[in-house]
Amino acid sequence: MQTKIKLCGLFREEDIQNANIANPDYVGFVFAKSRRQITRDKAREFRKILNPGITVVGVFVDEDPREVVMLLQEGIIDIAQLHGEETGEDITFIKSNSGKPVIKAIKVTKDTELSQYNDSPADFLLLDSGNGSGEVFDWSNIKGLTKPFFLAGGINLENVSNAIEIVQPYGIDVSSGIETNQLKDGAKMQGIVERVRYE
Repeated sequence: MQTKIKLCGLFREEDIQNANIANPDYVGFVFAKSRRQITRDKAREFRKILNPGITVVGVFVDEDPREVVMLLQEGIIDIAQLHGEETGEDITFIKSNSGKPVIKAIKVTKDTELSQYNDSPADFLLLDSGNGSGEVFDWSNIKGLTKPFFLAGGINLENVSNAIEIVQPYGIDVSSGIETNQLKDGAKMQGIVERVRYE
């Protein structure tokens, strides 16, 4: 199966224009507190100019589930990605009230027992070294997982091919790895999408 690619943390109009050129499977809008955070109004504007074939993921940390549902119902985002202490009940509430998928982020350490998440009501998991830390974790710690997952954490043009070969994730999630001086770099965005799709 072709590995999916998600470009996360777009926060300028030119990021959207570059995403339209690169044409990833997913883009991520960060609603949680972050230097990449955007507002609901900004997300709505960006959605209007984004290629309609690209799926929009909203990134949240311990947000009120009702707020997440509202963004999904309004069509500002297509999928919710949860990075906090959200419970299975929160995930079920969001899914049942929006009819849309949920991604649950998991911080992976050598002690993480990933098989416990196979029963999560989330549609996908996202494996990371921390909340947008931009650091690679030990991929050998990924075992016992049957649920489809996105691999995040320090992925860039140099290591993405290795990541796909070793880990074989459903999708790759990249943010800092497509930035230059903390701003999204159109050439890197296009480069990583091409590498994931054609290698």
